[in-house]
Amino acid sequence: MMNEVALRMDVEDGTNSTVHELVQAIVGEEQLRIPRVAGTIFTLWMTSGLLELQLKPHHKPLSIRAKWPILLKKYAHATESRQRRDEPILSFQRNVFFPLTQEERIKDERVLELLYAEAKYNILEGRYPCEVSQYIMLGSIQARIELGPYNPQFHTLHFFREQHGRFLPAHMRNGGWNSWLRLSGKDAPEVRLLEHYRRLPDRKLHKKYLEFCWTLPFYGSAFFQGQIEQPVRGLTSLITHQDIPVLVGINAQGVYVINNVLCTLLVGLRYEELSWDFAKPSQEDNPDCLPCLFLQFRVVENGTHVSKILQIFSKQAVMMDALITGFVEDLKQKLASTGVDNSTQIFENNGDTNECMLTLGPSSRKDSAHNNLINKLRKLTLATFDEEGRCIGQMGSWSFSY
Repeated sequence: MMNEVALRMDVEDGTNSTVHELVQAIVGEEQLRIPRVAGTIFTLWMTSGLLELQLKPHHKPLSIRAKWPILLKKYAHATESRQRRDEPILSFQRNVFFPLTQEERIKDERVLELLYAEAKYNILEGRYPCEVSQYIMLGSIQARIELGPYNPQFHTLHFFREQHGRFLPAHMRNGGWNSWLRLSGKDAPEVRLLEHYRRLPDRKLHKKYLEFCWTLPFYGSAFFQGQIEQPVRGLTSLITHQDIPVLVGINAQGVYVINNVLCTLLVGLRYEELSWDFAKPSQEDNPDCLPCLFLQFRVVENGTHVSKILQIFSKQAVMMDALITGFVEDLKQKLASTGVDNSTQIFENNGDTNECMLTLGPSSRKDSAHNNLINKLRKLTLATFDEEGRCIGQMGSWSFSY
């Protein structure tokens, strides 16, 4: 489980047990003391460092485990030797299809603890990009949960200097900016962690942590591995520059391309703001030729409405396409049931750049969204099309397509 609890169960005919049956058995475990409704909030995932799959209710986990090497060969970005060493785990995690509006009404503390553990994992792994002050705030809540009340004899500045890696994502523990902060004294991460931790009351800490995470647009996403081209020009640059590994987060609201090493949201789009397409590799026998997911969205550039297309290379692109399709079809059905004409109300680019830029929590300034978006787009390799559909700008491999 995401709270680092390992559950051993004796199941009759385990070979043929389905995900639905196992989930019901888990929520029925007396030692966990979680309500039956948790069976709709969580489900079983099979995950490793190479591939993460939310299993369907009819899936048989042992059968999926037996097929894991085949799945890795088809979907994993790794060498054969790395694939052979891969050992997946069966994990009880949040169901990507569970509505956020229902999650926000949960009061059961056991369920909140499980949701908190998963959110904490995504924060520390750089999957949920935030501002520095927000990471400090979340780290202090985590410290209060794990360490208990502040004790000046134990919870010293030295303690947090040694332990701050436990409460902050890796990109805040490494790199030049961290060294600079150390020189500034009171702004060092361990100092700020300690100050926030000392002031925190012991009230509804799991809920407080989650309430912030719920404001993040990419909360509750399923994540897929991919890569994008660096924004370089010319044949020489293409040869000498490697692609940038990214995570593609997909939830009921939209699609988010994240650099989880630098913990940066490269682009985030709601379904109302994008069009997408999936393409098989042009040379299916060439292992270096990958499937692609194309994301198209509109912006205003130099006063002109244009369309941008981002190309994401990934063996997992077909799964991204399937999940996006599922969420979009669900949105269409919901709109149809309310009598809304979805041909004009959704899935149509409207050119509103402020809408294209998703904020990272309540402290972000909406009036700077346009400038932030333009700055982010300059870091991406994009094709640009005018309103007539003519390509008026291309970078990277796009340069050889037009």
